[in-house]
Amino acid sequence: MRAVVQRVLSASVTVDGEVVGAIDGPGLLVYLGITHSDGDAEVAWIAKKIWDQRILEGELSASDVGAPILLVSQFTLYADASKGRRPSWSAAAPGPVSEPLYEAVGAELERLGAHVERGVFGAHMQVSSVNDGPVTLLLER
Repeated sequence: MRAVVQRVLSASVTVDGEVVGAIDGPGLLVYLGITHSDGDAEVAWIAKKIWDQRILEGELSASDVGAPILLVSQFTLYADASKGRRPSWSAAAPGPVSEPLYEAVGAELERLGAHVERGVFGAHMQVSSVNDGPVTLLLER
């Protein structure tokens, strides 16, 4: 499981002209990629890691200040662009595997106490954000 975590002042996701998820920060915009071997252990680990990273202003975590999180599915995090001009997506888990795990990460973040907004799994989305810092982390397990 891979997550790109960005510290933001605000972020939103639009699908077909409609805002489907938005946060007014400070908060975190999280792009989440899932591979074939991911399961419950990766869900628990990555949710806790996202929630507890001290990357907000003053070295605080989202858990310290109750910062909102916008979670967006991102299969392209598992792209292999090492050969040719067209990336391979074979390392990304297919929708029937990855969608429940994406939803489980959101649910686990909520269980930990986060306010979570979401994109729409598998949809063509427009993501807008105002990055703060900028601060961007890559988490992987």
